[in-house]
Amino acid sequence: MQQIENVAGYQALRNTPEGLGYLQKTVRDRANVFAALMEAVKSYSLGQISHALYDVGGECRRNM
Repeated sequence: MQQIENVAGYQALRNTPEGLGYLQKTVRDRANVFAALMEAVKSYSLGQISHALYDVGGECRRNM
């Protein structure tokens, strides 16, 4: 329970008002997402980034 509160507090302090829109826009434009990801990890959790990318591109499945 404490960890959930810690994550919520971290997100409240670090997340920017524009959200992950710049990362999603970079993906939609088919540009290099590396720099956008490096900026995103400074303020957002892996779960938030994963959800934002899923909203843009769906699920990635590797061929076996």
